[in-house]
Parts: sequence; C-alpha cells; structure tokens
Amino acid sequence: MFQFTITARNARARAGIFTTPHGDLQTPVFAPVGTQATVKTLTPKHLKEINATLVLSNTYHLYLRPGDELVRDMGGLHKFMGWPNPMLTDSGGFQVFSLSKTRVIDDDGVTFKSHIDGSTHRFTPEKSIAIQENLGADIIMAFDECSDPNDKAYSAIAMERTHRWAERSLKAQTRTDQALFGIIQGGVQADLRSASAKFIASLNTPGIAIGGLSVGETKEEMHAMLDVVTPLLPENKPRYLMGVGTPEDLINGIARGIDIFDCVLPTRLARHHSAFAPEPFGRLNLMNATFARDTRPIDETCDCYTCQTFTRAYIRHLIIAKELLAGTLLSIHNLRALIRLVNEIRSTIMDGTFESRVDGWLTAWHGNAARKS
Repeated sequence: MFQFTITARNARARAGIFTTPHGDLQTPVFAPVGTQATVKTLTPKHLKEINATLVLSNTYHLYLRPGDELVRDMGGLHKFMGWPNPMLTDSGGFQVFSLSKTRVIDDDGVTFKSHIDGSTHRFTPEKSIAIQENLGADIIMAFDECSDPNDKAYSAIAMERTHRWAERSLKAQTRTDQALFGIIQGGVQADLRSASAKFIASLNTPGIAIGGLSVGETKEEMHAMLDVVTPLLPENKPRYLMGVGTPEDLINGIARGIDIFDCVLPTRLARHHSAFAPEPFGRLNLMNATFARDTRPIDETCDCYTCQTFTRAYIRHLIIAKELLAGTLLSIHNLRALIRLVNEIRSTIMDGTFESRVDGWLTAWHGNAARKS
C-alpha cells in the first residue's frame, strides 16, 4: 500500500513517487500545515489551486479540540475537513516539548496541561498512535521526545527514550492503511544523530522522519546533521524533515536527500504581513509605507492568483484596513512560492540539471530567512 519509487537522482537529490491510500505524492514535496484541520485563512479549494498535494494536521491540538473520537465519528480527517488528498499527522511530541513549563516527562510518557483550559492530560506512545488512528491520516508519526539541541547529555537521554517509544508505537499500531514513520533525534551531536539514524532505519518503517531540527540550532548545524544522517538511511524510504520551510531550507534539504517538508512559516508570515520574494527584494513586509503606491505584484515571476490579480499597494491597503483578505492573499502567495520552487526543483532532478542550479536558487532566494522592507 505504501510504495516509494525513486524516479530520478541528481547528486544526492531524489525525485520519487510515494503511494498512499489517498493518492500518489510526487517528491520532493512541501506540505502546508493545517494545525487544527485547516490551513489558516485558506479553503481546500485554495490548496488545490496552488497545487498542494499533502497537508499536515496536529495530533495535540486535535486531541484537545474537537477531540480525536469526534473526528473519527465524523469519518476521519479527510472527510471532516473536506480534503481528499494525502494527509500527515505529527505525534504531538514537539508540542509537548514546547510546553516545557507545564509538562512532566517520564519513561512511560508525558503528563501535560492543556494550553486551552489548564486541564491535565497524558500522552504515551500508545495514546499518540490511538489518537492518530482515530484521525485517520495517511502518514502518522511515532511518539518522540524533542530536546534542546545544545544539551548533549539530555539529547542522549531523549534519543534513547525516542527509540523505546518508537518500538512501542509500532507495537501499538492496529491500522494497516497508515504509514507509520519513525523519528530520528539526537540534537546537534553527530554521534547521537548517527546512532539514531541507524536505529530508526533498523525498524523498517515505511518512511523516516528527522526531528529536533529548526528548534534553535544554526543553519550550519542543521546542514551538518543532515549530512550525517541521510547517507545512513535506506534509499527506498521517503525522508521527512520536520518543521522546516524557508526557500533556502528546501533547496539545502533537497540537495542533501530530503523528500518531504512541512512548516507553519508561510502562513504565519502571511498573518504578519510578510511575503516570500526572490532577489532583489527578499522577504517583503507589505505593511511598509513604501508599498502604498506600488503597482507591481509581490513577485512578477509568480503564477499564483494573488500575483496575477493584485498589486502590492492593494495588499498593503488590506493590511492597514485590517481586512481578513490580506492574510488569505499572502498565504496563497507564500505557499505557492514554496510549492512552485519544489516543483521546479523536481523537474531539474528529472532532467539532471539540479546540481548546476543550486547556487542560482540560493542566490535568488537569499534574504527570505530574514525580513526585508
């Protein structure tokens, strides 16, 4: 049911097809994040129009509201949110990590307080898998522990616990129509990352995720960890880099053999008035007064509805007037920019020109990790 076929390689970059019950995913692929069964400000129709093929939702948030059993009773996530294509859910591990002041971790699981009402809850590997089986996504994650990447001693403890929890997650799985990915941890320590990659690969899960990056380490450290990990992973399994999503991140990740990406950044930036754009602009803050009479689109090379229809001046007007449409138009553009980039990269892997294009892409998209006016 879950077959991954590599159709082309160029250096370490791969183009492939991952078969799921809700359709084939052409990789590399970027997944918009629909934390609470919705990609903020967008409808499923918007997502189809920007050529999104995979959407991520969040186990922790949906467990708290509206409840995973309700989602199950409504026919599962696909039917509940009107998205017919492949879906992925995370394990809840990262959200628990982010609740550092209101959670207690032990070898069996995590006890935490809801950010909504302060009520107490407990996640174990078995609980995480049960929730994800109720939600019904095509790709699900083993329960893991994310740690401070610079704390080597604790990163080792969290890694070992993640390995035990991965084994328990696999034993807890009852559905055969969901691809359960193990997650590699280990902070920014090469020896830990290497050990974790080898262990998770040995579990023979349908795919492998790389977690605990983009949580405070430098870009150079992230790239170094990918350089350590990806050569140790099986060629016939998709590789998912969790929570990474600037244009430069996608380029650098694909160059190191990553197949799947997700990130809240594109829609979060949209809600804060910012847009991805290639040089000479870099990331644009559309609230800036310099755009008040700017008749250009965000990006003259972009084929999205926003850029084909509206000016920077109009979008700035919406922002100043606090109109909700601003977030929708910027989300459409930011997500389409990443999806278009990934699709372009896939085409160059297929025709063997990817390696020769990397420097040009990195130059063109330089500056989107930091805001520019």
